[in-house]
Amino acid sequence: MGGIELIISSICNATVCEVPYNDTYKGPGEIPENQSRYKDMMKEINGKTIKVATYNNTPLSGTQNKNGTIVGVGVVFVIMNILSKKFNFTYEVVEPRRNYEFGGRNPEDSLIGLVNSSKVDMVAALLPSMIAYRERAALSIDLDQGVWVMMMKRPKESAAGSGLLAPFNDLVWYLVLAAVITFAPCITFFTRLRNKIIEEDEGVLPLSPSFWFVYSAFLKQGTSLAPEANTTRVLFVTWWLFMILLSAFYTANLTAFLTLSKFTLAIENPEDLLLKNYRWISAAGSSVEHFVQIEGEELSYLSVMVNSGRARFVSVRNNKELLESVKKDTVLVKEQTVIDHLMYNDYISKKDVEESEKCTYVVAPNSFTRRQRSFAYPIGSPLKTLFDPVLTKIFESGIMKFLKDVDLPSTKICPLDLQSKDRKLRNSDLIMTYMVMGVGSGVALAVFAAEMLFKRYISVKIRKGKKGKKTSKSSKTAWTHDDTRPPPYDSLFGKKSKINFENTRPQIINGREYYVIESGNGDKKLIPVRAPSSFLYRSVK
Repeated sequence: MGGIELIISSICNATVCEVPYNDTYKGPGEIPENQSRYKDMMKEINGKTIKVATYNNTPLSGTQNKNGTIVGVGVVFVIMNILSKKFNFTYEVVEPRRNYEFGGRNPEDSLIGLVNSSKVDMVAALLPSMIAYRERAALSIDLDQGVWVMMMKRPKESAAGSGLLAPFNDLVWYLVLAAVITFAPCITFFTRLRNKIIEEDEGVLPLSPSFWFVYSAFLKQGTSLAPEANTTRVLFVTWWLFMILLSAFYTANLTAFLTLSKFTLAIENPEDLLLKNYRWISAAGSSVEHFVQIEGEELSYLSVMVNSGRARFVSVRNNKELLESVKKDTVLVKEQTVIDHLMYNDYISKKDVEESEKCTYVVAPNSFTRRQRSFAYPIGSPLKTLFDPVLTKIFESGIMKFLKDVDLPSTKICPLDLQSKDRKLRNSDLIMTYMVMGVGSGVALAVFAAEMLFKRYISVKIRKGKKGKKTSKSSKTAWTHDDTRPPPYDSLFGKKSKINFENTRPQIINGREYYVIESGNGDKKLIPVRAPSSFLYRSVK
């Protein structure tokens, strides 16, 4: 009950109870030392009607037409009703012509224009603390901190990339590619250098076998190369260890990504809008437009996107009109309170839609910008001195924060991670597999075409050029055996032939009788004559 009592006590202090006059109160809305002057200002406004300007920015501020009279609605008019009851005055709501905070050709087009020209007595809207605003109006004490966020259409896929490339970032993939390309020349270089310094039987390992060794080891395949020098063996082992560790990390991270990966967005910071050239919009005449357009502001670097047409400021009377652009993959920049209400209203309006499809929009994890916000008065207006002490108590009691979130659920609306437990592999996770198959087939066709071109045309011309030359039998070069390939099967075991026992005479060896059979490679086999196993050999034809 302590929290409710605190709220009731704060409302009492702001509306019913008298302002405590003491010399110890110091703060943004401090009471003037001349207490009689403060009481005189209260008497001057007592029973009067003041003009209050506001604009449509639901749910913070807005207007409704009731029986031909414009009535203010929203969070700020709850505060205005507290002030009205406290100081016993009434107010008349005035709307700018173009629903602007600042800007326009005429003073009547914007809130700052109305208060700067003293056409209204105050602005009942949350305006950010900006130099351009302070030069034209007197701002009240800070009522809250405005947070501008970026809302976009929820993507179907995570920005982490496709399934096969997701475990490593771009830098890691570039370094792996560089290692694959450069390690084969390193092997050739070291073998060539060693061959020149140390004369041994091992020759230079050419670039082509080195490259295929690196490539096959990258795919966790074996090799027929048998290095003899210790230097070459260390290079081979180094590359194998590198690939074993790399493949282990890749396999583990790929499994984690496909099962427990966190959903990420392509846009996380304002800089991403410029770097990735995303289209984005905001309300025309809003503070966002001036954050970007005014030189010296921290977001002025985004002005180049406005000049190129990638960023637009749309004039709207209702914030719901901005959702049509968001559905077309455009980022919306607006206050967080406004965005939360737009997303929540869109969520509850989808009654006949599956739960997983209700969250159409999502908010970037980092904010666009943050600014303190307050009301505005004409410069030199006594209302600032009169209202600021009460507004200070409202701010300190947390009433403003409570009013902004009173219509929203306590949980986060459509969070980035929807906590889906049934993570199934989608076709998008395997898109890289299809790309590898397509690229590999294309490369194979290109190599096949190059081989056909070389063998049918280039090699034919070379043979025709050497056709007239006579070569003796001794000058012909015999085919040499490739040491990198395994030896022929016949050289190890001989050709399969029938065993003829008729022309073979048995011999006595170590007191036993054997048939001595000579194989194709020159080896001799002993086959027992009278042993039971000899019948097995006799049955062979």
